[in-house]
Amino acid sequence: MIIEELPEHDPTVTCANCQACCCRLQVMLITETGVPANLIVKDKTGVEFMAQGEDGWCVAVDRKTMKCTIYEVRPWVCREFAAGDYECLDERAAHL
Repeated sequence: MIIEELPEHDPTVTCANCQACCCRLQVMLITETGVPANLIVKDKTGVEFMAQGEDGWCVAVDRKTMKCTIYEVRPWVCREFAAGDYECLDERAAHL
């Protein structure tokens, strides 16, 4: 079995110098944070997700500023996503 080595945290990557690559991920709502109902979609089993536009971007992202318009009530998954960690670096590699 081959175990893939994950990249180290890159401290030079911050939300301020990114283009919101993580805002293209599908975000499951697993806790109640106050996300407005009009930004939530449910799959056929009733699981809630952040809505995405036809282009794949989270509908809560202001495309001019690339900032979250519901930052104070953003989903737990978004709160825990760490700039510069392997998930972040993977998304940046895919979209930048």
